Amino acid sequence: MFLIFDTETTGLPKKWSAPLTDFENWPRAIQVAWQVHDLNGNCISNQSYIVHPEGFSIPFDSEKIHGISTQLAKKNGVEITFVLEKFQDDLNKSKFICGHNLNFDEKILGSEYLRINGTNPLQDFPKIDTCTEETAGICMLTGGRGRKYKLPTLMELYSHLFNEKFDSAHNASADVEATALCLFKLLKEQKIHPVSISGDLEILNNLKDIDINKARVHDIKHIDLFKESRLLKQSLEPEKVESKVFSEVTEQEFKFGHLHSYTQFSILQSTSKISDLLKYSIEYSHDAVAITDKSNLMGAFHFIKTIKNYNENLEDGQKYIKPIVGCELNVCEDHKDKSNRDDGYQMIFLAKNKNGFRNISKLSSIANIEGFYYLPRIDKNLLKEYSDDIIVLSGGLRGEISSRILNQGEEKAEESLIWWKDTFGSDFYLEIQRHKQESEDYVFPIINEFSKKYGIKLIATNNTFYTKQSEANAHDILLCVRDGEKQSVPIGRGRGYRYGLPNEEYWYKPKTDMFKLFSDIPESIYNISEIIDKVETFDLAREVLLPDFNIPQKFIQKNDFDNQKGQNLYLKHLTLEGAKIKYKEIDEDLKERIYFELDVIAKTGYPGYFLIVQDFINAARKMGVSVGPGRGSAAGSVVAFALGITSIDPIKYNLLFERFLNPDRVSLPDIDIDFDDEGRNKVIEYVVDKYGSQQVAQIITYGRMAAKSSIRDTGRVLDLSLSEVDRISKLVPNMKLDEIFSKKDIDLKSELRTDEFSRVSELKKLYNSKDLSAQTLKQASLLEGSLRNTGIHACGVIITPSDISEFVPITKAKDSEFYVTQFDNSVVEDAGLLKMDFLGLKTLTIIKDTVKLIKYKYDVQLYPEEFPLNDKNTYKLFQKGETVGIFQYESLGMQKYLKDLKPSDFNDLIAMNALYRPGPLEYIPSFISRKNGSEPIAYDIPEMEEFLKETYGITVYQEQVMLLSQKIAGFSKGDADLLRKAMGKKIFSLIQKLKPKFMTGGQENGYSIEVLEKIWKDWEAFASYAFNKSHSTCYAFIGYQTAYLKANYPSEYMAAVLSNNMNDIKQVTFFMEECKRMGIKVLGPDINESYYKFNVNASKAIRFGMGAIKGVGKGAVETIVENRKDGIYKDIYDFAKRIDLRLANKKTFENLVFAGGFDSFNNKRAQYFSIDNDGNSFLEKAIKHGAKYQETINSSQISLFGEGAIEIESDLSIPDCEEWINLERLKKEREVVGIYLSAHPLDDFTREIKNFTSTGLSSLNNLNLLLNKDLYVGGIINEVEHLQTKTGNGFAVFSFEDFYDQYKFRIFGEDYLKYKHLLEENKILRLRVAIREGWVNRETGRVGDPRIQFLNMELLDGIIDSSSKKITLKIESSNFNKNEVKRLKDTFSKHKGSKPVYFDIHDSKNDFKLNMLSEEAKVSITKDLLLSLEENKFVYKLN
Repeated sequence: MFLIFDTETTGLPKKWSAPLTDFENWPRAIQVAWQVHDLNGNCISNQSYIVHPEGFSIPFDSEKIHGISTQLAKKNGVEITFVLEKFQDDLNKSKFICGHNLNFDEKILGSEYLRINGTNPLQDFPKIDTCTEETAGICMLTGGRGRKYKLPTLMELYSHLFNEKFDSAHNASADVEATALCLFKLLKEQKIHPVSISGDLEILNNLKDIDINKARVHDIKHIDLFKESRLLKQSLEPEKVESKVFSEVTEQEFKFGHLHSYTQFSILQSTSKISDLLKYSIEYSHDAVAITDKSNLMGAFHFIKTIKNYNENLEDGQKYIKPIVGCELNVCEDHKDKSNRDDGYQMIFLAKNKNGFRNISKLSSIANIEGFYYLPRIDKNLLKEYSDDIIVLSGGLRGEISSRILNQGEEKAEESLIWWKDTFGSDFYLEIQRHKQESEDYVFPIINEFSKKYGIKLIATNNTFYTKQSEANAHDILLCVRDGEKQSVPIGRGRGYRYGLPNEEYWYKPKTDMFKLFSDIPESIYNISEIIDKVETFDLAREVLLPDFNIPQKFIQKNDFDNQKGQNLYLKHLTLEGAKIKYKEIDEDLKERIYFELDVIAKTGYPGYFLIVQDFINAARKMGVSVGPGRGSAAGSVVAFALGITSIDPIKYNLLFERFLNPDRVSLPDIDIDFDDEGRNKVIEYVVDKYGSQQVAQIITYGRMAAKSSIRDTGRVLDLSLSEVDRISKLVPNMKLDEIFSKKDIDLKSELRTDEFSRVSELKKLYNSKDLSAQTLKQASLLEGSLRNTGIHACGVIITPSDISEFVPITKAKDSEFYVTQFDNSVVEDAGLLKMDFLGLKTLTIIKDTVKLIKYKYDVQLYPEEFPLNDKNTYKLFQKGETVGIFQYESLGMQKYLKDLKPSDFNDLIAMNALYRPGPLEYIPSFISRKNGSEPIAYDIPEMEEFLKETYGITVYQEQVMLLSQKIAGFSKGDADLLRKAMGKKIFSLIQKLKPKFMTGGQENGYSIEVLEKIWKDWEAFASYAFNKSHSTCYAFIGYQTAYLKANYPSEYMAAVLSNNMNDIKQVTFFMEECKRMGIKVLGPDINESYYKFNVNASKAIRFGMGAIKGVGKGAVETIVENRKDGIYKDIYDFAKRIDLRLANKKTFENLVFAGGFDSFNNKRAQYFSIDNDGNSFLEKAIKHGAKYQETINSSQISLFGEGAIEIESDLSIPDCEEWINLERLKKEREVVGIYLSAHPLDDFTREIKNFTSTGLSSLNNLNLLLNKDLYVGGIINEVEHLQTKTGNGFAVFSFEDFYDQYKFRIFGEDYLKYKHLLEENKILRLRVAIREGWVNRETGRVGDPRIQFLNMELLDGIIDSSSKKITLKIESSNFNKNEVKRLKDTFSKHKGSKPVYFDIHDSKNDFKLNMLSEEAKVSITKDLLLSLEENKFVYKLN
């Protein structure tokens, strides 16, 4: 017989894998219903019982599912022992237990049996389940895991089988009836095949003949449990008592502040900005404001700083607002347990003081580092350890108390409450909220009772996710961005639904609204005062704490508690020793400078900083890591130079220490260090090893939604078409949306270019319309600036004196092995953390690789720091502007200015590096003219020459302003640096303060007020543009090093440049063109010459690196290079025998063939793929031969015979075959390398492209610049797709490539039909296209992006013959003699035709030009004619 049963319960288990004896884990049965059917399907027993809840209550969330309330169960329920006895009686008569999702119900009843008598009669009972993969396949509902069909619910299965609705789900008696009908229909029709019944043919045959109607039990009335519970509750409700209300006086007597507020630092979960929380706290006259972001304290420093700044600058009528820092943390059972998902409960923690903040910081750090499993988590053991000075609020509906009430019942909630009260005492508060949710109304009376029973105070809060109610929709969009959902998806649980807040009540409400909301329970508002008073205001800013640097014993001083004396002595020792090496002799001036710097360093308390930096820089050099010559103002320090921190002599270049460390204003020095990008991580690892992983961290970065990204995100969520989103995004200039929509047109016009203003005007029209585009813009402007993600600062590294979590909250990041600070780069130093910038500079790797290549090729060891700064070849390179690939000097504009300047001294390069940037750019022509003598050099006063001579009388550097202010007006070094800062950063208040001092000092030194006024005015105009000479010198030196290598070792340098751009095929193409210009051959890869990177062969040609070939990994290259040491590879068999075939597979071999790696064996590439009679390619045969050889040589038998005995039978001849056609060969080459190597398909068409096209494909990247122009472009079709529109019309998408770029065209309609026959891969064409305005959208009237119209397509082959109208020869008169005339006549006589010949005769001596038509010569313009002219070195032009 079949026992079919179902249960309703108090909820779900926390752990599905827990044993049934874990009674805390398994929920209680509150309804059990079953039917027993005989083998013919007849129902012979039908039972249904509600269980009396003994020692537990029915949670609200469970009641919402099945309708059985605690009150109803207590009234109508029977003892569980009675139910189990009845069930056991029917179980004893049954052969199978059955159900829908039987696994769950079986465990519920099994656990109940074990509670009662310790045995589980269901454990090994034969089972039949109607919720299986088989029924999933029958219903075919999408949305299952792993792309399978999802398991059907009982309602879904019943509806599918009987084609009618089943509405009584989650009443156990109704569910049993439906399950029975589904079961017998499935068995009758043999749609399911339960294992428990599979061997019983008698039962199976019997089931085929079942009458389903007999299985249906008539006259069953299922009770409406929801209705019964509701009626019972209404009868038990007490009479309402009139609630108390606040008086206006009461409102003023009590302090108020929101204590449960999220900010944008709760990433993609809140739109509230800290500044807005403050703004509305002021507007609503609140007394405090708290932030309680989710699991992090990222906003804490910014928050305290913002509120502090407000409080320190209070205006009349404004009141002090207390900042309260908190955090919402997820409290689970065991934060280290990752075997089972446990998100825990969301509890609110507020810091009473700085120690409380430290404890919350610790908890947040541990949650993110150790406890992260789906989300950051802590547990109660941690809370016991870090409970001091923390206030705890019980949280909202997801807090432990409320959540247990709703999901596990009042008893469990009460147990939890006792733990929190015992642990936190009077600092634990019960939180109540009113967001118009039924669940909140349910938990409130229970929490209120708990409050009275245990004397725990109530606190009224409002979960604030956004600051204004009108931002609710923007917040909902933000949640959709987080979850990758469309807003049109309904809010709810389960598949087909998305997460979202249930209403618009989650905003930063005024205290008056909160008073009204909780007027019936005023103490919940009064108690907020108590929390505000408990909190002590604290600051997170402090002096930087340096890690302790261990110094040698002999420098340690007695009673030197902070080690400062010893560190100063050791620093002095290292500096003087280093200075002896760098300067050979230390004269009095140098000694004075050194002692001045050391004295400032000692007074500011930073000797440890210099010691730490010099230590890891010298360690880097020992590890072979390239270190830059310096960066920023640190190059102005002689101490830094002597210690080896920098490589630029500040005395030689007149660089100032006070620009780096102001003696009058103590601030942390900032030494940024460049390392080669491959060695940077080695240095970080050294620092981690030295100070410990617990003391080193990287710095977090906050990725915010910029204007365009907020539009794209919002558009996607609102389902705006991609094309419209893209179009709107392109209208946005480099300006915030809020500024665009709030500023007046007159202001926008003055700030934007004409084209930008035009686009902004269209954007504003869109904003003011009423369609989806307008809605997108409005919501995007609210979301702009929201935190979207976090990342890691590219170069910042933090080092702390002890465990980093003692100083700052930390977290983990995806892309880092190290800890990451929760505070970002803008505040880490203010928070007292030592920050170092370890920058990876690719140029240093290029220099390093070049030096290695030179050493390898010529056994010459170069030291870049020692390159002579007067090398003629290097300056020739600069003077010609041949600076492609030269650090800081490679832009086209810079090349032009270098040609004009003709630099002849390193100072010229420093100045150009400083001048070539927005602002000072306008001074470059004057600088060049003065250098070349075409403009006089003038000084306002003679004393200026000393400092301005090197820049031809133009103030270029900040250091010049500083030195002149000291000389002219007697400024101190500190005041000079203040002046530099004031002018550079346009701090007008400071400028006004320093000007009188300058004027007075200047007059005292004998300068007239008129001269001083002019100097000051000039400085004001230019000082904001003046550049840091220290930085300019350092980077000019790196630029010089690259130029020196390019000028003196061109092949080696360009090989290194190509190697370090290997992953960017466009850059590779660009630099290969430069090699071509330089006359350096770039050869394809070759297994006998190539390495992983590009290298230089004996002929000084560059060999392509094998690492640039797809499918050829580093391991494969290493085995090829390693085994080549025994001699070059003679043939493919020799290659296959010698390399490690575990590292080089068949794909490696194939791609090496395609790239030309085996071309030196003088075989055709096609031969390697010729197929033998067994269907194997020759390449496969060679690999097998090599594998067999290696297997034999490695076998145990080898020792018996010796190496000479190894012979492997094989046909070693390579079969002959036709070579691939040129295009096929080049295409395969391009597939594996990304570019054409051995040739280009357009090589034979260079004349056609040069003479009969008007532009290259790269110009099509900005169609707006080409509007209403007709163009000719030439190239080859790489890929083409012939497609159909929804209406069935044909169109094509094809990729078209020229020598330098490629472009994807789309062609539709009549154009497609007209030119379809030409749209084939490898066709070489000339296209005539017109750039026209975009189509107008009929609905909106908006003009789309510019479009391409096809005017003509034709084959490029034969275009010279068909399109040439005349030929013009360009002749230099001084070179034109009788022999030239004769050669020309001979050439023309061989190519007679009808096309006219013109001559452009140029006399460069007398500077005149003559255009003449030949009366005699008429030619046929063909490729042969042009080839003859080129061979005879005649220059021509075709029209």
